[in-house]
Amino acid sequence: ASSMSNISTFFPKRLQGTALGLNAGLGNFGVTAMQVVIPLVMTVGIFGSFGGESMTLVKDSGWILGKITAGTPTWIQNAGFAWLLSLIPLSVICFFGMNNLTTVSPAIGGTIPAFLKIIWLYTLSFVPAGVGLYLYLPKPTGLGLLNMWIAMPLIVLSTLMVLKVTAFGPMKEAIAKQFSIFSNKHTWSLTMLYIVTFGSFIGFSMALPLAITVIFGISHVPDAAGVMQHTLKNPNAPSALTFAWIGPFVGALIRPVGGWVSDKVGGSIVTQIISAIMVVASVAVGYVMLLAYKSAAPEQYFLIFMVLFVVLFAASGIGNGSTFRTIGVIFDRQQAGPVLGWTSAIAAYGAFIAPVVIGAQIKAGTPENAMYGFAIFYALCLVLNWWFYLRRGAEIKNP
Repeated sequence: ASSMSNISTFFPKRLQGTALGLNAGLGNFGVTAMQVVIPLVMTVGIFGSFGGESMTLVKDSGWILGKITAGTPTWIQNAGFAWLLSLIPLSVICFFGMNNLTTVSPAIGGTIPAFLKIIWLYTLSFVPAGVGLYLYLPKPTGLGLLNMWIAMPLIVLSTLMVLKVTAFGPMKEAIAKQFSIFSNKHTWSLTMLYIVTFGSFIGFSMALPLAITVIFGISHVPDAAGVMQHTLKNPNAPSALTFAWIGPFVGALIRPVGGWVSDKVGGSIVTQIISAIMVVASVAVGYVMLLAYKSAAPEQYFLIFMVLFVVLFAASGIGNGSTFRTIGVIFDRQQAGPVLGWTSAIAAYGAFIAPVVIGAQIKAGTPENAMYGFAIFYALCLVLNWWFYLRRGAEIKNP
């Protein structure tokens, strides 16, 4: 969110799509990198005695370069430690190589006071998030009092209120200016459109491994009474770790293209086209899920399932670039940054919503309903995009 907010101010409006698409597209490769690197580093003691002892894998697990068999020594802690190899040098480079934009934030002050302000705001923002999470999580971890559709808005609203009330000095004025974006209707319309694009990208990145494992990892056969059983392991099941990275890779790779094309023809027309594609692809994926979930040999549907999901990722990647281009063109430099940060933060809830929704529908025996529901949402946002930016008499035409 901070990266997108920052980079927007460096480029003129005619290059917003390309600049934001490149920045976010390359950044989105982090999803693919995680899905590839984590299984790899867990099989090697890259930190020696400093990295702790290995554990023994208790079942077979696939990954991008082959198959890890049961009994393989596994350093599960490397899933976290490995990122220090890049984060530590990058933090040094950022400290000495990045400059604050004084035209946007003129009263930054010294480096140490700036760090303290950030830590102060971050610490306060964790309080409502922690409380909301505790109220949402089931017992014994939490209280289980709220469902996610209530917990999420409460966390967002309470966090914003805490930040506004506790800000002091120049921060108070800066936050007040940022809060003015919420009185602009285009903030809300573009938030919905960015949920369609980035929300889908990050959500499906998390949900795809779940869907592969549960839908294709189990043979679905009826018992003597004709009741469908979902407990038999499918010996021909594809590995989630082997294939899950492909979708995010395609989505991240194509995002800069979406931004570049949007600079040429307009962001909203590109968003409209990809929204229509996502409606059709979501319905098709749902239907394939239905067929696989009722099949004794679900792997026969896996190829078409993956092709359709890659189409969804490609469309969402292009839409990421086109929607951010629209934001960069509609809003001035003072508001573009906060809107980019807000929309990207809200859309990131897709990483939470999609797996929960798909997982709940799989548990209910109707995985296709999750995709049909997403398709309905995409169709509604297609109408929203047309109403605000493409119809005759629109206030802002195809920005």
